[in-house]
Amino acid sequence: MKIAGFTIIKNAVINDFPIVEAIKSVLPVVDEMIVLIGDSTDETIALIESIGDPKIKIHHSVWNKSLRKGGAVLADETNKAFQLIDEKYTWAFYIQGDEVVHEKYHPAIRNACENYAFDREVQGLLFKYKHFYGTYDYVGDSRKWYGHEIRIIRNNKSISAYRDAQGFRMGKTKLPVAKVDASIYHYGWVKSPEQMRKKQKQSSVYWHDDAQMQKINASPDYYDFSGFDSLEKFTGTHPHVMLDRIERKNWAVNLDLTQKKFSFKNKCLYYFEKLTGIRPFDFKNYKIIRK
Repeated sequence: MKIAGFTIIKNAVINDFPIVEAIKSVLPVVDEMIVLIGDSTDETIALIESIGDPKIKIHHSVWNKSLRKGGAVLADETNKAFQLIDEKYTWAFYIQGDEVVHEKYHPAIRNACENYAFDREVQGLLFKYKHFYGTYDYVGDSRKWYGHEIRIIRNNKSISAYRDAQGFRMGKTKLPVAKVDASIYHYGWVKSPEQMRKKQKQSSVYWHDDAQMQKINASPDYYDFSGFDSLEKFTGTHPHVMLDRIERKNWAVNLDLTQKKFSFKNKCLYYFEKLTGIRPFDFKNYKIIRK
């Protein structure tokens, strides 16, 4: 049983993606790491090369600017990267440029890959998620944030990225998956207010039409983090690979955790989940067959 990692990245320096930390966080689990670098205008190539690990195989791509709706270009690039994985690998571990795996989960991930290696019904492995917001001290705890998603898929080239590459499917069919007792730490919403707005303006071309882009580009040069519906204090530990970044970049953002900005319906669902651990009516981009 062998595992290949894969990821895509473009303009990591300009947009301050924790891509180095993302890659380093999965290297102990994988036997090879495919990194598909888009046509960047910054020092992304040098940044990836600086990691200096022989497991990393760098490839290059040009992003299709005609894929402008809903982040479809991200799925397109993810599929390109997946196709680069050799058939000798059993599993493919996908990590996005703002996602990191805590080292405490490495044994559970390897064990799950071993346990289901020959169970052909299982086409993917499902991870829990922690979505950090504003700073490294807060996580989203509402239904706004997806609680689970597929990050390891069987090396079956009929599987492809779904929509904006949040998850995977086989055509239109949801993948049959097994749960892994591990979480992905998502840091995409942790940037300074200025850097967050800069990133949005940079990436808007792959999400919006010209009219929407004009509105975004005309917006203030800082992001207002007060628009959250519900957050809670993060009391755990961050992955070791993130510690230096956190020490350098954990800016202050004033967030009032007592605020719960819900409709009546979502308020009821929120407190029901808090009491029971069950999230009813939740969208699931997968089919759990092994628990």
